[in-house]
Amino acid sequence: MRETILKQYDVMGMSCAACSARVEKAVCALAGVEECSVNLLTNSMSVKGEVSEETVIEAVRAAGYDAAPKQNGARAKEESAPKDVAEKGLLRRLFASVGFLLVLMYLSMGHTMLSLPLPSFLAHDPIAQGLTQLLLSAVVMIINGKFFVNGTKGILHRAPNMDTLVAMGSAASFGYSTVVLYQMSAAVLSGDIEAAHAHLHGLYFESAAMIVTLITVGKWLEARAKGKTTSALEALIDLAPKTATVVRGGMEITVPISEVRVDDTVTVRPGAAIPVDGTVIKGESAVDESALTGESIPVDKTVGDTVSAATVNRYGYLEIRVTRIGEETTLSQIIRTVSDAAASKAPIAKIADRVSGIFVPTVIAIALVTVAIWLGVGEDIGYALARGISVLVISCPCALGLATPVAIMVASGVGAKNGILFKTATSLEETGRVRTVALDKTGTVTRGTPHVTDLLPQSNITEHALLAVANTLESRSEHPLARAITAYAKEKDTASIHIEGFSAVLGKGVQGTCRAEALAPYLDGLTLPDTVTLVGGNAAYLESHMTLPPAAKETAEALAKDGKTPLFFATRDILLGIIAVADVIKEDSAAAIAQLKEMGIRTVLLTGDNRRTAAAIGRIAGVDEVIAEVLPDGKAEVIRKLQETGHVAMVGDGINDAPALTTADTGIAIGAGADIAIDAADVVLMHARLTDVPAAIRLSRGTLINIRENLFWAFFYNAIGIPLAAGAFISAFGWEMDPMFGALAMSLSSFCVVSNALRLNFLDIHKTHRSKQTKKTEEKIMKKTMKIEGMMCMHCSGRVKKVLEALPEVEVAKVSHESGTAELTLKADISCDTLKATVENEGYKVTDIA
Repeated sequence: MRETILKQYDVMGMSCAACSARVEKAVCALAGVEECSVNLLTNSMSVKGEVSEETVIEAVRAAGYDAAPKQNGARAKEESAPKDVAEKGLLRRLFASVGFLLVLMYLSMGHTMLSLPLPSFLAHDPIAQGLTQLLLSAVVMIINGKFFVNGTKGILHRAPNMDTLVAMGSAASFGYSTVVLYQMSAAVLSGDIEAAHAHLHGLYFESAAMIVTLITVGKWLEARAKGKTTSALEALIDLAPKTATVVRGGMEITVPISEVRVDDTVTVRPGAAIPVDGTVIKGESAVDESALTGESIPVDKTVGDTVSAATVNRYGYLEIRVTRIGEETTLSQIIRTVSDAAASKAPIAKIADRVSGIFVPTVIAIALVTVAIWLGVGEDIGYALARGISVLVISCPCALGLATPVAIMVASGVGAKNGILFKTATSLEETGRVRTVALDKTGTVTRGTPHVTDLLPQSNITEHALLAVANTLESRSEHPLARAITAYAKEKDTASIHIEGFSAVLGKGVQGTCRAEALAPYLDGLTLPDTVTLVGGNAAYLESHMTLPPAAKETAEALAKDGKTPLFFATRDILLGIIAVADVIKEDSAAAIAQLKEMGIRTVLLTGDNRRTAAAIGRIAGVDEVIAEVLPDGKAEVIRKLQETGHVAMVGDGINDAPALTTADTGIAIGAGADIAIDAADVVLMHARLTDVPAAIRLSRGTLINIRENLFWAFFYNAIGIPLAAGAFISAFGWEMDPMFGALAMSLSSFCVVSNALRLNFLDIHKTHRSKQTKKTEEKIMKKTMKIEGMMCMHCSGRVKKVLEALPEVEVAKVSHESGTAELTLKADISCDTLKATVENEGYKVTDIA
């Protein structure tokens, strides 16, 4: 089976949404094209399917535009230079146009309307005044000739665009004024000088020049605003170092980054940026990874550790073996992800696309009908033509075309700066619609590796002594639980004791012997034989060597209920203590889940782990529901069932959870920067922080709101502006629009849309917004009252109180056997089912919880 190819192109010559719709339609008609998306903001196009580049480019040219394969990374930065040149060209056009326009306005309006003085050779010669106005307006129109060239091309290719509207409006004003100038000439020949002077009021040369000048103002403002929307992507591109110092032939030489190869040795001195992805083979240092991860604290690196391009070596000298270069580096993958998201099209954009495809022809038709109606009701040709021109120049397809892509581009940049990568515009939109979040346990909610949680020494020995004995035994084992104990001992600076005759029983425990004098400093007060046998492992293994005290068994059972694994350590006949090990939840997991619940999102813990451990983690994390003992292929089926109640996001590591990530409406992968290419996920959280899940949803929701605001403005502007320009409100309210004001409104409409999208840069995606209702709900769940049957005495009350207060969420439990109630003060929300099961496991019956 051949892989479907996705290619990116730059498209030249587009000026509005009608242009992008025309290009998209032309390419979609090609055989082999599965999907085509044209982005007006970035003037780019993505094509999915088996079709050659030459065929695609030829189709774009046949539609009246031009295209070229898109460049990525640093080359893309070089390609952005023409954009700056274009912006400066617009500014030069604008200055030149304004210079001639001011002279024209003085002549046409200053003298005619305000009686401002003119040179003697013009003051009394209406024909000279008219010819001067014609020449000045012609110069301004020539300066802005691009509108007329592109507009004419649009008509010839049967794809009229915004430039067509501008060109028609300006040309109509110029053409009508030229006819009036001929009428002035006829009046002068007939000797009627007063009539010739009166015709000066009927000239619209200043409108012809003003229209193209004001549209140029809008284009320049739009270009500047567009540049700000792509600043995040350009900032990422700027991070890529341009050179590297490579060891070749025993010497260090500086070469362009393009000449570095995999397995080269690169040297990086303190303060320099790391140019490639690689592995440290010599040296130690602290590396500032904030450019990629956002974390301000430098990360210690030594031999064997991996480093990424664009991070900064702060202190020591490093030698690095190159593992990835060019487009394969972490930075390049991030740039490509952000760029692809910006180039794709969100589903909500389809509304604007459908309208844009017919917008310009419809506006031209409305303008012609407007002229015909005003002529039909008896108005003169000048008045009717002014109404038609106003319709042409106020209509703005650009606002429709920019409404969605500009918001997507800004949001993608905001996400990238916060370590949240949306792979497509669709994923950016769909994330905000999520109603249920399913979370994998291991590595997502929890750290993914066991940690020591409890040290419970027995026989009057200290925690330090218990840890020393455990470290002595477990340091010889490779079991994950053993590594958790040895890591904890290292953290506490606890030494191990010399041991002999070590043996291990797979899945059960370990044992070894040591001299009494070696143990004496730790087990002071215990009578020991010359050679002591130490044993460690689970309860079954220990009971094969000794009899465990009932109290120790109860303690172990309580630990197990909390999802912890109890490990016993003893001599042959003396229990030294219990160490509990568990995969503990991450520091931010409970906060992230609380934020999701504040946002009205249901949370589900979905794991293959056993029910008891999953339930304990679920209680601590505060999820709404726990679904345990589910195999990877079964997770996809669970996701499908959850989708019956709305959009579902699956959060996992992107590997074991691939089926569920693919099945979910939005797959979110938790992983470090080097893992961003996980195919199964729609969204990648580079920082591996669970709090970025609600942040991603907030960003998506904010983007959707912004897009809706843009679309509302675009539709509202045209829905009100076109009838106003056509004169629909003249008879009712006396509202009349001059063509020049129409051009000004059009020039500002797109600028307003882009500026509104830029507000997303100020969206605080990590800020929680707790409503008054949420706070009242929280206060309510902090208190619960249980009605319990079967408590007969104070001993029963004490027993129930003990098991309830053992729950992490319960702060205080006031239990009375006389009233048969338990009044709970909670530290966090807890399900009624958990409370009921906890009490009924002790032999009592819960009849109600309020």
